[in-house]
Order: sequence, then C-alpha cells, then structure tokens
Amino acid sequence: MASQMAILSRARKTLLKTLNHHNNPFKASISTFTFLSQEPQLAEPSLPPPSPTPLPPNPASGSPLYNENWRSPIPQAQSIIPLGFLHQSSSSRLQALSQTLDVPSLMNVFADWMTSQRWADMNQLFEFWIRSLDKNGKPNKPDVNLYNHYLRAKLMIGASAGELLDLVAQMEDYAIIPNTASFNLVLKAMYQARETEAAEKLFQRMLQTGKESMPDDESYELVVGMLFLTDQIDAALRYVDLTLKSGYMLSMRVFAECVRSCVNKGRLDALVSIIERCKTMDQNKALSPSWNMCIFIADIAMQEDNSKLAFYALEFMARWIARGENARGPVLLSVDEGLVVSALGTAGRTYSSTLLDASWAILRRSLRQKKAPQPESYLAKIYADAALGNLQRAFSTLHEFETAYRNSPKEAEEDIFSPFTSLHPLVMASSKKGFETLDTVYFQLENLSRADPPYKSVAALNCVILGCANIWDLDRAYQTFEAIGSSFGLTPDIHSYNALMYAFGKLKKTFEASRVFEHLTSLGIKPNAMSFSLLVDAHLINRDQKAALSVIEEMINAGFAPSKEILKKVRRRCIREMDYESNDQVESLARKFKIRMGTENRRDMLFNLAYNTEYA
Repeated sequence: MASQMAILSRARKTLLKTLNHHNNPFKASISTFTFLSQEPQLAEPSLPPPSPTPLPPNPASGSPLYNENWRSPIPQAQSIIPLGFLHQSSSSRLQALSQTLDVPSLMNVFADWMTSQRWADMNQLFEFWIRSLDKNGKPNKPDVNLYNHYLRAKLMIGASAGELLDLVAQMEDYAIIPNTASFNLVLKAMYQARETEAAEKLFQRMLQTGKESMPDDESYELVVGMLFLTDQIDAALRYVDLTLKSGYMLSMRVFAECVRSCVNKGRLDALVSIIERCKTMDQNKALSPSWNMCIFIADIAMQEDNSKLAFYALEFMARWIARGENARGPVLLSVDEGLVVSALGTAGRTYSSTLLDASWAILRRSLRQKKAPQPESYLAKIYADAALGNLQRAFSTLHEFETAYRNSPKEAEEDIFSPFTSLHPLVMASSKKGFETLDTVYFQLENLSRADPPYKSVAALNCVILGCANIWDLDRAYQTFEAIGSSFGLTPDIHSYNALMYAFGKLKKTFEASRVFEHLTSLGIKPNAMSFSLLVDAHLINRDQKAALSVIEEMINAGFAPSKEILKKVRRRCIREMDYESNDQVESLARKFKIRMGTENRRDMLFNLAYNTEYA
C-alpha cells in the first residue's frame, strides 16, 4: 500500500510540473477547485526532457541575486493569501470575510477601511455580516456604534435622508436605541439636501427622546448652519439662542455663515445681537473671527454706519494684535490706517464715543509709537470729537496735529490747517450755539496760553474768527483777529486774513475786504486760491461782476486757475445783470481752462419765478 501511495504522489507531482511547463489554460480551474476528487491512474511517469544550461540571471528581472537592482531593490515576497481567494469576486470575498468576524473584529475592519474611504465595501460587508450567523449559530447582532458605522457608509455613498431615517427606524429590530451620533448622520444628509423643515422636526424629536439622543454641538451646528444657508435668519437666531443656553460654543464655520447671511439680507442688527449674546457666555467669549473676516465685517459696518458692529470688528482685531505680540515669535499685526479713518468718520456720523476711542486706541497700537498718524487720521478724529460736542478733546487733538505737522511740507502744499476745508467741522462745532460757544472756546484758548507749558495756536483762533463770521458777528471776528498778535503774541497767517475777508464780504463790506487783501499782500504774505475766491464773492455780493472778473485775472496771473464754481457764480451774476459782454469773458475763460460749465435751467426758472412775482 505504501508503495502504491508513493507512486500516486510521484505521478501527481509530474502532472503539475507538466501543466506548469506548457502553460495549460486550465491551471486555474484545477488549482482552484481543490475539493474535486479525481481518481489517479497508474501509469509510468514521463520524464521531462533535459533542460539546457541556464543563462546568468537578468539584472533587470529583480532577481534575489541582484538585491541592489534600482528597479526593484526589495525582493518580492510570496503572498500568504490563497490563490483561489484572489480570483473570487469582490462580493464573494466580502461574503466569505463576513462569516469570520465578530463585532470587535468588524469594528477594526471598519476603522481600517474608513481611513481609505472604502464606503461601498463597508456597506456591503455589513449587509452580509448582519445576515450571517456567529460562532454559536445565532444571527449576528450589531451594537449602536457598529450600526452608526453602517449609517456613515450609507451617507457617504449618497443615501438620502429618508433612506437613513428608515435605517434608523430598523435599529429597533436589533434592540438598539439610536443615539446622538445616529441622528447627526441623518442631519448631515438633510444638510446636504437643505431639508430645513425636516431637520427642525428631527431636532425636536432628539430633544424629546431622552439623554442618549440629546443634541450635541454638532447637531446645533448642522441645524443653525442649514438655516443660515437658506437665509432663514430669524429661525437661525432662535437656534443660536438655544445653542448658547445649552452651553455649546458657536463654531467659526457657523459664524461665517451667519455673517454671510446677515450681510446679504441687510440684517446687521441680527449679527450684532449674535455677537453680543456670545460675549455674555463664558464658553463663547473667545469668539475670534479670522483677520480677513474682521476687515470684511468692519467694511460692511462702516458702509452702513453701524457703529456697534464696527466697534466689535475692531475689538476682534485688537485681540489678534495682542495675541500676535504675546506669541513666542512675535507677529506684529497692524490695522490699515485708511480703515481707521473710515471708523472715525462713522463714529462722528453716528455720535459713538466708544467707536471713537476704540478706533484711536487701535491706531496708536498699530503704529507702535514709531511714527505719527497721517493728517487724515487727525482730521477724522477732530471731526468725530466736534460732532460729539467735545470741543476740549477736539482742540487737544488739534494741538497734537500741529505738533506733528507744523513744519511739514505737506502743510504748505495742502493747507491742512485751513478752517475753510480741513478744520471746518471744528468751526461749525464752535459756532453751534452762537456767541456762547465761541466765547467759551476763546476763553479756554486764552487760559491754555497761560498754562505750563503754554498752548498757543493760530489755527485754533482762525476757527473762532470764521465761527464769528458764520453767525454774522463782525465785531467778535475782528477782535479775535487782533487778539492773535496782542493777546497771544502770534502772527496771523493767510487763513487768518481769509477768515477776516470772509467776515467782511458776508456783510457786503467789499471795500473793507479789499483793504484786508491789499494789507496782506503789502506784508509780503502770498495769497492762496481761497483768498482770490473770497474776494470774488465779496464783489459778486455787491453785484459787481466786472470787478469780480478783474480779480479772476489777478488770480490767473498769480498762478492759480479759477474753479468751475467761481466761473458759474460770475456767469450767474452776468446773466441776471444782463451783462452779456462779461458773460462772454466767462465763457472764454471756461474754454481756456477746459471747464464744462453746463446749464442752470432749474436755477434760472426759480429766479424768473421770484422776479415775476416781485414785479407783478
């Protein structure tokens, strides 16, 4: 018997070698189905022909003899997986694998497959496993965590929210209670489909079912984010309230959606409300949008003159600056000065002292005492202080402004201390209550001139002179002009003379205004464009268009070009006085300086109506 088995063994080996040598196409079928019984036939084995002497191994073949081969430096290891298993279909392999796994093993497989995102295989393996028997011959029973993996796989391969809800309902068949993670997967499907109504109903169900399925921070984030994406701002605000009351943080993703939705719908009040609610909650005090989002919020707030939102945007930016300064490798962030100028303008228009203080503080911190603020920043702060009625702070800012730019070439080029342009808000604030305010300002300036150190400012006194002119008080204007030299020991500048000329011209004292102009030129003070413009106005008030034209000629000879507004004023007076010759001169000047004058039909209609009514 032993000899017969030996013969059978030799015959089987010989047959396999023969099949391998001739590349028999039925090799896979024979080797795969090993359970087929075949009757051996006793026959004399045929020995293979002697093989020729082998060649040296090919270096490109990756032979183990050439381990340093650059194409395949590591020798090929033989696979430990049976050949038959690899030739099975994917479904067959998964079915076979499902019969060998218990719950912990299946969880491990799922954990591995999730990293490679094999969601379809996870779905199919679970469905095979749930229909298989365990080692005791009983149906496999998943726990809630394993079932949630199945739900996640379903979600990732595109299952709808309705399908996931049906699967959650089937959990009862396995005596499993859905938990928060189960419902969150359904909410994610609803989020993708923007099914807000269904999501709200499911959320309410989660609140009512018990502790295992109570909403967590992800649940709130999904529902709130969905409502903001569909621009249901009021409903979203209710859930934000509920989120904060439940002790959860408002995520930055939801906050970004909140900003987008509120800006698009013009609901900046709602955005302010959310920020204020977050500031009252301990877990949300650290809410800090990105730097670019802070700039975006600030821009929108200032465009809409929303001082509260602008203040919160600057507050967020101040936190970023402080965080960067305190970092181990300091990151020195700075707010753009143009943005601060806009914020100061918003503070002035909305009468917000908190925004004014915050804007100036963040500008100082951004500059880090390395340079002074730009003139535009000082002027914006003066405007805001004046709008708020805080004249003391306004003149204090003017003092800082003069200290920084008194001898700057920019002062000569742009007249940055002119009461007619840059400092005009301070003039208007000083004359707001008439002589009462003007006298208060004057006496304060007089007291400051005797302080230690003294503060004496021609620019401040010029504002008082022009303020007196605004209330038609020529005496106070003239007295203040004289006090510049007599009381304060200063020298009037061109703006001082211009303010006095304006005061005379406004009361039709053209001769006195001309005398002031002649006086300043005799002192060697060079008149500016405003000087000529005021003298033109003084002549036009007296209906003397020819004298006004002569002043324009002097203006051109002095190197200044007449503005469109000046020429239109002169043309208007020429037409009403029916001086067509002077009108032709105005048209000639307009062509010379390439100024398009346009028409004044509406203004002429009103003039003719008033004229006809008067002489009817």
